[in-house]
Amino acid sequence: MKVKKFVAPSMNEAMKMVRAELGRDAVILHSKVVQTGGFFGLFAKKKIEVLAGVDPDPLPPRQPDAAASLTRQPGAAASFAPLPAAEREEDGSLASELEEVKALIRQFNARSSSLLYPPPLAEAERRLVRQGMADVYVRQVMDRLLERWYADKDGRSPAMVAVWAKEAVRELLSALPFVKTAEQKKYMILLGPTGVGKTTTLAKMAGRAVLEKGKKVGFITTDTYRIAAIDQLKTYADILSAPLEVCYNADDFRTAKRKLAGCDLVFVDTAGRNFRNPQYVDELQQTLEFDGETETFLVFAATGKYDDMKTIYNHFSRLPIDRLIVTKLDETDSFGAIVNVLLDSRLAAAYFTNGQNVPDDMVEASVDRLVHLLFGVEQW
Repeated sequence: MKVKKFVAPSMNEAMKMVRAELGRDAVILHSKVVQTGGFFGLFAKKKIEVLAGVDPDPLPPRQPDAAASLTRQPGAAASFAPLPAAEREEDGSLASELEEVKALIRQFNARSSSLLYPPPLAEAERRLVRQGMADVYVRQVMDRLLERWYADKDGRSPAMVAVWAKEAVRELLSALPFVKTAEQKKYMILLGPTGVGKTTTLAKMAGRAVLEKGKKVGFITTDTYRIAAIDQLKTYADILSAPLEVCYNADDFRTAKRKLAGCDLVFVDTAGRNFRNPQYVDELQQTLEFDGETETFLVFAATGKYDDMKTIYNHFSRLPIDRLIVTKLDETDSFGAIVNVLLDSRLAAAYFTNGQNVPDDMVEASVDRLVHLLFGVEQW
């Protein structure tokens, strides 16, 4: 049997090296996290060490040993010669190990990315993939889990791996600037494509400001394209006894700001036209004023595809976006795309919305809430 050791920055890279060197029939014999490089124990880098082997000339199936085969007397029923207790225990352990090897081979033949992971880790990876997390972020989580797996040999259980997975995702998201929404500026601008629920979300934000904080609010809308868009926002404004200004150009916007100067908060609604048209973003840039008094939110629907979310963000990123808002969480069971967009943009979310009730179906976004969404839908 040909055996070789591989050292790589990640498990994914180690897999590629094993396949390239030993072929698809290779079997992983052992893997662990190692420290390489550094100076006097400092600045060492963590890598994955994998021991893999392949048998170029596999042996034919072993024939039954005559001494251990069944004994049969003429005219009597067949019976098996019992093994000694020690041999039975050793045989059971060997059978268990063989089953693990067979499981790994089946995963390998199926070209599964979970090949090198023990079953609890492989289940964690499958869960993240089912939730729609991008491969680059799944690999980062799995590298953390693998490190924990070999560092804590006494705590290896599916329940503990679930805890580790949540901690790993929370660690990824902890670098994002989640802040309390109380730190709001005067002008709250909502951007986003059509159909994501900008106007309803705007009404929820304004309703909470009035009912919970006693703020005096006003509305500005630049959505003069959608049928009944102004009427919809006017209905919310009437309920909250708030003034509403309609703007068609930059001069109208400046005039509206002067008229609403006495308001504590002003919520600005924008048209949800085809975001793929660069002219739409140009018009927003020319009509609105982005300065020290404005906070800009880009709104996504949780039901959208990750590729579309990336395109939306890339188009709107020409504008100064401060935070994201994710709507329609009640219409999906898959939340990995949200994690992807937050990590891609390096922006935090401000709110999660999960229904049409104004102002109730909305919560402040946080890392803990997002981790709960990602892991709380399915049972482990």
